[in-house]
Parts: sequence; structure tokens; C-alpha cells
Amino acid sequence: MDADAEISRQSGRGHDDFLERVVAVLRAEGFTGKPSSDEPVVNFEHPEQLRARLRLGLGAAVEEDDELLELVRDVVRASVRTGSRHFYNQLYGGADPFGVAGAWITEALNTSQYTFEVAPAFTLVEHEVIRHCLNKVGFPDGDGIFTPGGSAANMYGMVAARYRAFPSVKTDGMRALPPLAVFTSEDSHYSVLKGAHWLGLGTSSVVKVATDAAGRMLPAALRDAVLQARRDGRHPLLVNATAGTTVLGAVDPLDQVADVCRDLGVWLHVDACWGGSLLLSPKHAARLAGLARADSVAWNPHKMLGAPLQCSLFLVRHAGLLHRCNAAAAEYLFQQDKFYDVSWDTGDKSVQCGRKVDAFKLWLMWKARGDAGLAALVDNAMECARYFRQLLLASDAFRLVSAEAQDCTNVCFWYIPKRLRGLTEDKGWWDQLATVAPAVKERMAQRGTLLVGYCPLPHKGHVNFFRMVTTCQPPPRPADMDRAAAEIQRLGELC
Repeated sequence: MDADAEISRQSGRGHDDFLERVVAVLRAEGFTGKPSSDEPVVNFEHPEQLRARLRLGLGAAVEEDDELLELVRDVVRASVRTGSRHFYNQLYGGADPFGVAGAWITEALNTSQYTFEVAPAFTLVEHEVIRHCLNKVGFPDGDGIFTPGGSAANMYGMVAARYRAFPSVKTDGMRALPPLAVFTSEDSHYSVLKGAHWLGLGTSSVVKVATDAAGRMLPAALRDAVLQARRDGRHPLLVNATAGTTVLGAVDPLDQVADVCRDLGVWLHVDACWGGSLLLSPKHAARLAGLARADSVAWNPHKMLGAPLQCSLFLVRHAGLLHRCNAAAAEYLFQQDKFYDVSWDTGDKSVQCGRKVDAFKLWLMWKARGDAGLAALVDNAMECARYFRQLLLASDAFRLVSAEAQDCTNVCFWYIPKRLRGLTEDKGWWDQLATVAPAVKERMAQRGTLLVGYCPLPHKGHVNFFRMVTTCQPPPRPADMDRAAAEIQRLGELC
């Protein structure tokens, strides 16, 4: 069969209604619409079992639409229901329905975000979203861009800081630079280490700064570390403060960290990927006091806020720096003699060429809910975390990892089975307690009743504990918190 005949055969297969049929599958399986409390969070299968069941092979065989639909249904059923009321496993949850609508629209239009010429409406949307977010952060004259995740946003901060300190790095590379030092807390995200590797600084250039019991950076320790780096002949390039650490949800004392950076002349980047959504709440925004003093900020609306993955922002207070730092002036794409105002062609600010239209889903959410609606969602997530924390404090079956109130919605705790209560808490006791969270996690995943993450913090001497996080989507309820605590207790007594 020649190519034209094959294309004709394929095009006559009734593809026009395939997307509608896929949507019907998602609805029937409970992945769209109101979240169900009855469906399992996951129908867990081990990798080899799932691999054997799914028809994954590719090649010459062509599936008919009905067969493709069955494959879609199998994949959907094997997927985790992140929109379930019982999913608290990651620093994200379900997707805001208005955001999902925005994501579907952008996928269907298949637009790349680099010039006004190919993305006229989306270019204006991105500009407006960035402008509004800059005002929220406190950078009214700044700039920004959407990035493929928080790790990339943090690397944008490192690149911007390096270029600001050493503009020649863009042409001459790292060879002429002195040894550099990057400072971040011992509780910060691992993307700082990865960024140091990818950008040629080396992971040994990253200095881990001590934190308090709640996971917040100690400003005095930071000052000492920066001064020591200078004595060692290293140039202090950037301080990465965290607004919402991955495990404990701690917000570093941003004002005090900013004082150190001001006094010692170091770029301050704030990784607010998790906690940045608190800015939307008049009730909780004060937790980020000092954020406006940063040089740059990373924020992931796809985390607490519930924008569909991926939706990440890099914001910088210095106008024009993003373009000077990243522009390559490709003449085939960013021509300066176009028939419209080429200042709207924002793609040269990005390290990417092809770039998804991530701003639109956030814009549609914001238009649908407004500042007050988004604030109410954040307030509810924080209130349910507070409720869950108080629930644990009232029971001798649970113990909080940190006695201090949480900065974000993270609630970290141990479940103590009856067999371990009232015993001497020596090393053997803690070794036994360390096995409880993994065992409970295995049981909840295999039953599909609940998903809550666990982890150790070796640098603080903490053995495995649970990390419960609430997000904006679906809006959690006190009854959901009651059920989560009860299910952990039920499964924990089987250990």
C-alpha cells in the first residue's frame, strides 16, 4: 500500500469522535467531575505485573479505535487518582477543573510560546499573568518567565546571579571565573545540587547551612558560612532560601536572610515553589515576610494551588536581565524588522525554544476564581492541615516531628503502635518505629485506601515518619482528615 492510500485508510477511521470517547472514559472512571470517596486511590500492581498486563509494545501493528479505547481505559485504571480525597502523597494533588480546561485548550491548539506571531493571545496572557504575579511578590518593575518545573526555575536563578556578577561568563564560560559558592539550607530541595552540577559549578560548591528544629535556615550560620567562603578564596554567588521546604514545610526567616545578603552583597534567590501560594492569602501572606527583598523567586502553582502540571514561574526583580542573560538572537525566529512590535517576542528570554503555553491554565483559573477565590482555597488547605495537626496532638498514638506550628500544610508525624507505647525509647525502640511507616505505606497502597508519603531526616536524627500534605484541589474537609488519621491507625495496628 502506498503512502497516500495508507494516510487515506488511517484518516477514515472515525478519529473525529475519538477525543470525545476518551473524555467519556475519564468521566466513567471517575477521573473528571466531583472527586469520589469510594474509588481506590490506586489499584497497585508491581512493575512486572503491570508490564505483562498492558499491551505496551510498538511496531507495525495498528490498533482500531475501539481497541485503542480499551488501552486508554487500562492505562487510566492503572493510574494513581491524584484528584482523590485520599491522596496526600506528594506536594501536589488534584487539578483545578478550570485549569484542566485551560490545559486541554492549549494542547488542542498545539501552540509554542516564543513569538507573538505564532501565539498572539497566549503571549498577552503570559505577560498579564507574570505582571500580576510580580506585583504579588513585590517586584512591580521586574520580569519573569514560565519554566518546565521548579528545578529549572531554581537554575534560572543561579544563571541570572552568575551573569549579573560575571557578564563575561556568557561568552567566555567558567574558565575565567574564581571558585564560586552557593548557599542553601540543609533542608532545601536537591535541585540546588543538580543545578550546581548542570551549570558547571560542581556540587562541592554548594554549602549546606544549618537549620533549627523546624527546618528553618539559621541566619547567623549563613553569615558565618559566607564569610568563611570568602576567607577560603571562593566568591559567594547566591543564597537559596526556601519558602516551604519539601519535607517539613519550613519557611526560612526571609527578612533576616535578606539582611545577610544585603550586608555581604550576595544574590538572594527564594525557592517558593511549595510555599509561594501563601502569597495569595491575606491571612497567611505574612509568613513570607521579606520575600519582596529577594532578587529572584521560583513558584509552582501546580503544587499547593492545584494548577495542572506543569505550571512554574521564575520571577526576577531586575528588568531586562533575563533577556541579556539568555538571548541568542536567532535571526530565523527573532527578526527585528517584523511588521509588529517585536518587544512582545519573549522567547529569547528562555533557555528553551519550544515552550508550552503554561500561563493560560493559570490565567483561566484566576479569571474563574479571582484573588478572593484562590485565597479561600489556600486558607482551606491551611485550616485542614491545622485541624489534622490538632487531631494528632490529642492522641497518644501519634507524635509530631516538630512541636512548632507548621509554616505550610506539611504535617510530619510518627504513628506509635500500641505494642511500642510506654516503653523505653532507646535505639532499639526507634529502630522498630522506623519500620512502621514503610509497612503502613505498603498496606495502604496495596489496599488503595490512602496515599501518604513517608521519609527519614538523617541529618536531624529522625527515623521514618509520615508527611501529610493538604492542597487546594480537591478542597479537603475535616472529615477527610479524620478518615486519614483513622486509616493510618487501623493499618498501623497490623504492624
